[in-house]
Amino acid sequence: MSSTPAAPVRPPGADAAIAPLTAEAVAAVQRRTRGVLMAGQVLAGLGMGATLSIGAILAAEISGSPAFSGMAATSVTLGAALAAIPLARLARRAGRAPALATGALAAAVGAVVAMLAAALASFPLLLLGILLIGSGTAVNLQSRFAAADLAAPATRGRDLSLVVWATTVGAVSGPNLIGPGESLGAALGLPDLSGPFLFTVVAQSLAAALYLVGLRPDPLRLAEAWRAEQRLQEERGGGAEAVVAAVEHQPSIRLAVLSIALSHATMVSVMAMTPVHLTAHGASLVIVGFTISLHIAGMYALSPVFGILADRLGRRPTILIGQGMLAASLLMTGLGAESEGWVVAGLIFLGLGWSASTVAGSALLTDSAAPERRPIVQGRSDLVMSAAGAVGGALAGVVLAALGYGGLSFVTLALVALVAVAAAITPRR
Repeated sequence: MSSTPAAPVRPPGADAAIAPLTAEAVAAVQRRTRGVLMAGQVLAGLGMGATLSIGAILAAEISGSPAFSGMAATSVTLGAALAAIPLARLARRAGRAPALATGALAAAVGAVVAMLAAALASFPLLLLGILLIGSGTAVNLQSRFAAADLAAPATRGRDLSLVVWATTVGAVSGPNLIGPGESLGAALGLPDLSGPFLFTVVAQSLAAALYLVGLRPDPLRLAEAWRAEQRLQEERGGGAEAVVAAVEHQPSIRLAVLSIALSHATMVSVMAMTPVHLTAHGASLVIVGFTISLHIAGMYALSPVFGILADRLGRRPTILIGQGMLAASLLMTGLGAESEGWVVAGLIFLGLGWSASTVAGSALLTDSAAPERRPIVQGRSDLVMSAAGAVGGALAGVVLAALGYGGLSFVTLALVALVAVAAAITPRR
């Protein structure tokens, strides 16, 4: 019998371009992956920022009633929720690049449908187009998880948060493209208010191409190959670490999903009603725009700080820091509802609390899910997050009408308390 050692078996999903798999090679791919995802977030944000702003105006004009303007934001949220699971399943089956590219292309198609709706003055067609555009939001959400596929546990929060931070560029710059978009649309003979959707078509198409070309090797497939190779080495060495690491910790998964979803519901509920409250109390549109801009900056600009805190202090402490900021925000807007200064300060803290909770919760979710099930678990979390935002935004108007802006803030404190209690009583892994 021959004693020649068997050739090493190559784990599935590995790319010959980086063979053999080493920690250094994986780290190099992770750096490139992170850069591609950040660039994709910038492109997507540029398109989505203009679309969301003009969508509400177009909805009111085509429907003939300002009461239907909120349907644009609702359709985007619903589109993101509907796309979350299919894109997660596609990622699990084919990799991150095809899933992200598919979602981006769906958003580009949605922008074309919205332009057609403007030409035909069709409100149902407009809602369908905006619904498809919502898949771009699903791509943005899943991009943060793609950044964690190859990240080392010690830097997972940082890598994830850098992709979230990249959204700042598009979110802040996107609304400023409405004017140039209208001018471009007029030059091309497009219907009024449809020009800005051109930026969505171009930006989302470029993002799709970037994902397909830049995410090679695919981070999710490579992560599977890297884990398979590590397990093989551990089994040969007689270790049991691979078996332990593959076990899901369901209590931590539930805590992560709860913190992400309820923090999002808290943010959407108060943020959506703030322009209504401010204008009803005589604030100018300049003040309203300035307040929302500072809120958006709070959501994204400091996310790397919270990613580093999540890595160094831990996921749960950072979630609790986020809940503390959300509570402070709601006290500011509740007790200082009649003061523009307090409302502005409250909206800034509202964005900061959302950022800390979302970044740390996303890192905890990735830590706690079994590697082979992470895309599906992450997709379900995004579905719950979008649904919670939609429900929160819908109920916020009812609460505002019944209890006022201050009452809305105090009622929403219950969501913050629920997350804080869950973080305190959930058993640690």
